[in-house]
Amino acid sequence: MRQQRILVVDDEKKIRDLLAAYLRSDGFEVAEASDGAEALAKIRRAEPDLVILDVMMPGMDGIEVLRELRKTSAVFVMMLTARAEETDKLIGLSVGADDYLTKPFSPRELVARAKAILRRGRERAVADEEVLRFENLTVDLAKREVTRDEMPCDLTALEFDLLAAMASSPGRVFSRRQLVERVWGWDFFGDERVVDVHIRNLRKALRDDASDPQVIGTVRGIGYKLVADRP
Repeated sequence: MRQQRILVVDDEKKIRDLLAAYLRSDGFEVAEASDGAEALAKIRRAEPDLVILDVMMPGMDGIEVLRELRKTSAVFVMMLTARAEETDKLIGLSVGADDYLTKPFSPRELVARAKAILRRGRERAVADEEVLRFENLTVDLAKREVTRDEMPCDLTALEFDLLAAMASSPGRVFSRRQLVERVWGWDFFGDERVVDVHIRNLRKALRDDASDPQVIGTVRGIGYKLVADRP
Protein backbone atom coordinates (compact mmCIF):
# COMPACT_ATOMS: atom_id res chain seq x y z
CA MET A 1 0.00 0.00 0.00
CA ARG A 2 1.41 3.39 -1.03
CA GLN A 3 2.18 6.12 1.46
CA GLN A 4 -0.56 8.70 1.81
CA ARG A 5 0.38 11.94 0.05
CA ILE A 6 0.02 15.39 1.59
CA LEU A 7 0.65 18.68 -0.24
CA VAL A 8 1.68 21.60 2.01
CA VAL A 9 0.91 24.99 0.45
CA ASP A 10 2.34 28.07 2.19
CA ASP A 11 4.36 31.05 0.98
CA GLU A 12 6.61 30.85 4.07
CA LYS A 13 9.39 28.31 3.54
CA LYS A 14 10.02 27.91 7.29
CA ILE A 15 6.44 26.79 7.84
CA ARG A 16 6.56 24.40 4.87
CA ASP A 17 9.80 22.87 6.10
CA LEU A 18 8.48 22.47 9.66
CA LEU A 19 5.22 20.84 8.64
CA ALA A 20 6.91 18.61 6.07
CA ALA A 21 9.34 17.35 8.71
CA TYR A 22 6.58 16.47 11.18
CA LEU A 23 4.41 14.82 8.52
CA ARG A 24 7.29 12.78 7.07
CA SER A 25 8.22 11.58 10.56
CA ASP A 26 4.68 10.14 10.79
CA GLY A 27 5.08 8.25 7.53
CA PHE A 28 3.44 10.60 5.04
CA GLU A 29 4.79 11.38 1.59
CA VAL A 30 4.99 15.19 1.42
CA ALA A 31 5.15 17.66 -1.46
CA GLU A 32 5.33 21.44 -1.14
CA ALA A 33 4.05 24.46 -3.05
CA SER A 34 4.74 28.14 -2.37
CA ASP A 35 1.78 29.73 -4.18
CA GLY A 36 -1.68 28.98 -5.55
CA ALA A 37 -0.74 28.35 -9.17
CA GLU A 38 2.00 25.89 -8.19
CA ALA A 39 -0.42 24.18 -5.79
CA LEU A 40 -3.10 23.61 -8.45
CA ALA A 41 -0.51 22.23 -10.87
CA LYS A 42 0.87 19.81 -8.28
CA ILE A 43 -2.60 18.70 -7.19
CA ARG A 44 -3.50 17.79 -10.77
CA ARG A 45 -0.20 16.01 -11.28
CA ALA A 46 0.36 14.24 -7.95
CA GLU A 47 -3.26 13.67 -6.79
CA PRO A 48 -2.56 14.06 -3.04
CA ASP A 49 -4.85 12.58 -0.38
CA LEU A 50 -4.86 15.84 1.60
CA VAL A 51 -3.94 19.47 0.89
CA ILE A 52 -2.84 21.72 3.75
CA LEU A 53 -3.57 25.16 2.34
CA ASP A 54 -2.59 28.58 3.72
CA VAL A 55 -5.26 31.26 3.27
CA MET A 56 -3.05 34.37 3.26
CA MET A 57 -0.81 34.02 0.21
CA PRO A 58 0.20 36.71 -2.31
CA GLY A 59 -1.45 36.57 -5.71
CA MET A 60 -4.02 33.77 -5.62
CA ASP A 61 -4.98 33.31 -1.98
CA GLY A 62 -6.10 30.06 -0.36
CA ILE A 63 -9.83 30.74 -0.77
CA GLU A 64 -9.36 31.32 -4.51
CA VAL A 65 -7.29 28.15 -4.78
CA LEU A 66 -9.99 26.17 -2.97
CA ARG A 67 -12.77 27.56 -5.18
CA GLU A 68 -10.82 26.57 -8.29
CA LEU A 69 -9.94 23.18 -6.85
CA ARG A 70 -13.55 22.33 -5.95
CA LYS A 71 -14.56 22.66 -9.61
CA THR A 72 -12.77 19.40 -10.38
CA SER A 73 -11.61 17.71 -7.17
CA ALA A 74 -13.03 16.42 -3.86
CA VAL A 75 -9.57 16.06 -2.28
CA PHE A 76 -9.51 16.72 1.48
CA VAL A 77 -8.39 20.28 2.33
CA MET A 78 -7.25 21.72 5.67
CA MET A 79 -7.04 25.52 5.69
CA LEU A 80 -4.39 27.48 7.63
CA THR A 81 -4.76 31.15 8.51
CA ALA A 82 -3.23 33.77 10.76
CA ARG A 83 -6.66 35.36 11.17
CA ALA A 84 -9.21 34.05 13.66
CA GLU A 85 -12.30 35.96 12.49
CA GLU A 86 -15.43 33.81 12.31
CA THR A 87 -16.26 35.08 8.81
CA ASP A 88 -12.92 33.83 7.43
CA LYS A 89 -13.58 30.39 8.85
CA LEU A 90 -17.14 30.20 7.51
CA ILE A 91 -16.05 31.34 4.04
CA GLY A 92 -13.45 28.57 3.90
CA LEU A 93 -15.91 25.95 5.11
CA SER A 94 -18.66 27.11 2.74
CA VAL A 95 -16.29 26.86 -0.23
CA GLY A 96 -15.51 23.26 0.70
CA ALA A 97 -12.74 23.06 3.30
CA ASP A 98 -12.77 19.96 5.52
CA ASP A 99 -10.99 21.52 8.49
CA TYR A 100 -9.57 24.87 9.58
CA LEU A 101 -6.59 25.67 11.82
CA THR A 102 -5.56 29.13 13.04
CA LYS A 103 -1.90 30.15 13.36
CA PRO A 104 0.00 29.83 15.62
CA PHE A 105 -0.69 26.13 16.08
CA SER A 106 1.09 23.05 17.32
CA PRO A 107 2.53 20.92 14.49
CA ARG A 108 1.49 17.87 16.52
CA GLU A 109 -2.11 19.08 16.50
CA LEU A 110 -1.93 19.57 12.74
CA VAL A 111 -0.64 16.01 12.26
CA ALA A 112 -3.42 14.67 14.51
CA ARG A 113 -6.05 16.53 12.49
CA ALA A 114 -4.55 15.28 9.22
CA LYS A 115 -4.74 11.70 10.45
CA ALA A 116 -8.38 12.18 11.55
CA ILE A 117 -9.35 13.55 8.12
CA LEU A 118 -7.63 10.71 6.28
CA ARG A 119 -9.22 8.09 8.57
CA ARG A 120 -12.61 9.37 7.44
CA GLY A 121 -11.54 8.67 3.88
CA ARG A 122 -10.72 5.04 4.71
CA GLU A 123 -14.04 4.59 6.48
CA ARG A 124 -15.93 5.88 3.44
CA ALA A 125 -14.08 3.47 1.18
CA VAL A 126 -15.60 0.46 2.95
CA ALA A 127 -19.19 1.73 2.93
CA ASP A 128 -21.89 -0.91 2.55
CA GLU A 129 -23.00 -1.61 -1.01
CA GLU A 130 -26.58 -0.48 -0.58
CA VAL A 131 -29.08 1.83 -2.26
CA LEU A 132 -31.39 3.84 0.01
CA ARG A 133 -34.64 4.77 -1.75
CA PHE A 134 -37.22 7.37 -0.76
CA GLU A 135 -40.18 8.85 -2.62
CA ASN A 136 -38.21 11.74 -4.09
CA LEU A 137 -34.64 10.70 -3.32
CA THR A 138 -32.17 7.89 -4.03
CA VAL A 139 -28.86 7.54 -2.18
CA ASP A 140 -26.47 5.00 -3.68
CA LEU A 141 -23.88 4.31 -0.96
CA ALA A 142 -21.69 2.11 -3.17
CA LYS A 143 -21.47 4.52 -6.10
CA ARG A 144 -21.72 7.61 -3.85
CA GLU A 145 -24.40 9.02 -6.13
CA VAL A 146 -27.60 10.89 -5.25
CA THR A 147 -30.65 11.66 -7.36
CA ARG A 148 -33.64 13.84 -6.47
CA ASP A 149 -36.77 13.50 -8.57
CA GLU A 150 -34.65 11.35 -10.93
CA MET A 151 -32.18 14.19 -11.50
CA PRO A 152 -28.55 13.81 -10.33
CA CYS A 153 -27.32 15.99 -7.45
CA ASP A 154 -23.70 17.16 -7.42
CA LEU A 155 -22.53 16.75 -3.82
CA THR A 156 -19.12 17.16 -2.23
CA ALA A 157 -17.70 14.22 -0.27
CA LEU A 158 -18.73 15.77 3.06
CA GLU A 159 -22.22 16.62 1.83
CA PHE A 160 -22.74 13.05 0.68
CA ASP A 161 -21.56 11.68 4.03
CA LEU A 162 -23.93 13.97 5.93
CA LEU A 163 -26.85 12.87 3.77
CA ALA A 164 -25.90 9.19 4.04
CA ALA A 165 -25.72 9.44 7.83
CA MET A 166 -29.24 10.85 8.04
CA ALA A 167 -30.63 8.59 5.30
CA SER A 168 -29.41 5.52 7.20
CA SER A 169 -31.95 6.35 9.96
CA PRO A 170 -34.78 8.35 8.34
CA GLY A 171 -36.86 10.31 10.81
CA ARG A 172 -34.24 10.13 13.53
CA VAL A 173 -33.06 13.49 14.87
CA PHE A 174 -29.27 13.87 14.80
CA SER A 175 -27.59 16.50 16.95
CA ARG A 176 -24.65 18.45 15.54
CA ARG A 177 -22.32 16.42 17.77
CA GLN A 178 -23.72 13.11 16.48
CA LEU A 179 -23.28 14.21 12.87
CA VAL A 180 -19.75 15.45 13.59
CA GLU A 181 -18.86 12.07 15.11
CA ARG A 182 -20.34 10.15 12.17
CA VAL A 183 -18.90 12.30 9.40
CA TRP A 184 -15.78 14.03 10.76
CA GLY A 185 -14.92 11.44 13.42
CA TRP A 186 -15.09 11.48 17.23
CA ASP A 187 -11.68 13.16 17.43
CA PHE A 188 -12.70 16.20 15.35
CA PHE A 189 -11.15 19.32 16.92
CA GLY A 190 -13.20 22.05 15.25
CA ASP A 191 -16.43 23.97 15.77
CA GLU A 192 -19.62 21.88 15.59
CA ARG A 193 -21.28 24.73 13.67
CA VAL A 194 -19.42 23.46 10.61
CA VAL A 195 -22.43 21.11 10.32
CA ASP A 196 -24.76 24.08 9.71
CA VAL A 197 -22.61 25.34 6.84
CA HIS A 198 -22.56 21.98 5.08
CA ILE A 199 -26.27 21.35 5.69
CA ARG A 200 -27.01 24.68 4.02
CA ASN A 201 -24.87 23.72 1.02
CA LEU A 202 -26.39 20.22 0.96
CA ARG A 203 -29.91 21.62 0.82
CA LYS A 204 -28.90 23.84 -2.09
CA ALA A 205 -27.44 20.87 -3.98
CA LEU A 206 -30.59 18.82 -3.29
CA ARG A 207 -32.86 21.71 -4.37
CA ASP A 208 -34.51 21.49 -0.95
CA ASP A 209 -36.20 24.58 0.54
CA ALA A 210 -35.37 25.05 4.23
CA SER A 211 -38.69 26.84 4.79
CA ASP A 212 -40.64 23.86 3.37
CA PRO A 213 -38.21 20.92 3.51
CA GLN A 214 -38.89 17.76 1.54
CA VAL A 215 -35.54 16.10 2.31
CA ILE A 216 -33.78 17.59 5.37
CA GLY A 217 -35.71 19.02 8.28
CA THR A 218 -34.42 21.21 11.12
CA VAL A 219 -35.34 20.43 14.71
CA ARG A 220 -34.77 23.72 16.50
CA GLY A 221 -32.28 23.59 19.33
CA ILE A 222 -31.36 19.98 18.57
CA GLY A 223 -30.22 19.26 15.02
CA TYR A 224 -31.40 17.77 11.74
CA LYS A 225 -33.27 14.78 10.35
CA LEU A 226 -34.20 13.23 7.01
CA VAL A 227 -37.89 13.90 6.36
CA ALA A 228 -38.16 12.22 2.95
CA ASP A 229 -40.73 9.40 3.03
CA ARG A 230 -40.09 5.81 2.08
CA PRO A 231 -41.81 4.73 -1.18
